[in-house]
Amino acid sequence: MATASTAKATSATAAPKQAHQDSSQPHYDVKLFNRWTFEDVSDMSLNDYIGVQAPKNATYVPHTAGRYSVKRFRKAQCPIVERLTNSLMMHGRNNGKKLMAVLIVKHAMEIIHLLTDQNPIQVIVDAVINSGPREDATRIGSAGVVRRQAVDISPLRRVNQALYLLTTGARESAFRNIKTIAECLADELINAAKGSSNSYAIKKKDEIERVAKANR
Repeated sequence: MATASTAKATSATAAPKQAHQDSSQPHYDVKLFNRWTFEDVSDMSLNDYIGVQAPKNATYVPHTAGRYSVKRFRKAQCPIVERLTNSLMMHGRNNGKKLMAVLIVKHAMEIIHLLTDQNPIQVIVDAVINSGPREDATRIGSAGVVRRQAVDISPLRRVNQALYLLTTGARESAFRNIKTIAECLADELINAAKGSSNSYAIKKKDEIERVAKANR
């Protein structure tokens, strides 16, 4: 009888312990396209402006229908994969075709995984970090006397510029090319993540920084 009561007491104490262990583990199991996890994505620089923190930015598809343009700087909270998707919808003929853009990104991520055997979300984050210029030249002066002055770029603009350059490079390389836009986007992201000069975004970034350096 004593042993039975002891066993009951042990099980009663074990139950809260188990519950405590479970509570320490993340409560989300959200994967992009039901394949790519957000948990192993690390982004040290631009931490507050690249939306990949798992509980807040984890989505099944990059289509949250959020009103990110209502308030200034709110787009910084938009998941980074969705921002890439939105950037693909540039030029009049592509406006509003978000499902097409989502499919392009999905296909590109499959290709990235096959070629690199990495989590494609991490590759996208690395590409954005490498493609954002850190210094630019702005026009200073009024009327006839105008000179260019080198300035530092804010973290949010670095992310904005990187996304613009990556998608522009993919779009231009797919034009009059046998490769699909998804293949070109995958190539662009992989090259940018490596920091390769084959990437349009990396070339443009280096050019922007070179002009800024000349105008210091």
